[in-house]
Amino acid sequence: MDYAHVVEVSFQTGPPALRKFSNFARHVVNVFLCITQLGFCCVYFVFVSQSIEQVIYPSMDVNDHSHDVIFISIILPFVLALCAVRKLSHLAPFSLFANALTLAGLVIIAIDLFQDLPPTSSRKLYADFRQLPLFFGTAIYAFEGIGVILPLENKMKEPEAFTGWTGILNTGMTIVAVMYIATGFYGYLKYGEAALGSITLNIPNEPLYISVKLIFALAIFISYSLQFYVPMQIMWPSLRERISNERWQLPLEYVFRAFLIMFTFTMAAVIPDLGLFIALVGAASSSTLALIFPPILDMISFYKQKSLLRLLKNLFILIFGLFVFVSGTAVSIKEIINTLFL
Repeated sequence: MDYAHVVEVSFQTGPPALRKFSNFARHVVNVFLCITQLGFCCVYFVFVSQSIEQVIYPSMDVNDHSHDVIFISIILPFVLALCAVRKLSHLAPFSLFANALTLAGLVIIAIDLFQDLPPTSSRKLYADFRQLPLFFGTAIYAFEGIGVILPLENKMKEPEAFTGWTGILNTGMTIVAVMYIATGFYGYLKYGEAALGSITLNIPNEPLYISVKLIFALAIFISYSLQFYVPMQIMWPSLRERISNERWQLPLEYVFRAFLIMFTFTMAAVIPDLGLFIALVGAASSSTLALIFPPILDMISFYKQKSLLRLLKNLFILIFGLFVFVSGTAVSIKEIINTLFL
């Protein structure tokens, strides 16, 4: 079962008054999954284009987005070609290669971050609290992967090894959290207020570090197709059923793929600020999937259990999720408007 089907079953077996909304709830989750995954694709467009732009024009101000559309347009044909691959099994070798590139790039970045560090007293201990919603959006974007958690567990030979204190999920999230915290701490310690949306945009334009930018650009470019696979699997089957002539199904599938890619291309061209785009996607869609729906499902699934502690826990997570959704989305949109028009 995937995330959307879990939501549907939870409503079907929950309080009688909510059971009629099971199909609607499944569609709502699928909508947010598509928004989240397509948002990731938009971010990937921006990241790859800005990385290539920095390599070609190392002296250009990273906050100058006047050439972003040109570089996004350059990589567009390659994205169209990569996403023409229809089967996930054919993308697996590319994913393995991208992971290897990412690991190599992280090692080289660590070499840069740990050199010539200033004293911690030279940096502010905390930012303006008005920036807190942007942080929540960015953090949730970084950690959110709830759409693939259940499918991954379902495909495991020993699903019971997935959960538990030392299970695969907790172990993997702990490793990722340590890597994020270390990169964020040492990245800010070294670059301070000049730290950008991705640490790769801060590292020096020297041969070794230029190779890192190209490594990450290639890895993220490859990962685009994996993120793009999810919304295609959600949206295309229902559209295909409306096409009575089977001869047109495959050509129209490629047309629909191109349409979605062009949509992410357009959004990336309109909002070229990587940091703000990440915060917007995290606050608007990732927070809904990771913080708002889970406590609702827990309350619906275990509505017969009269546990005050469980109820308070779910309400706390739900209220926090709503706060991140509303404040993070509002602040991100405000900052994007200020960046584009002011």
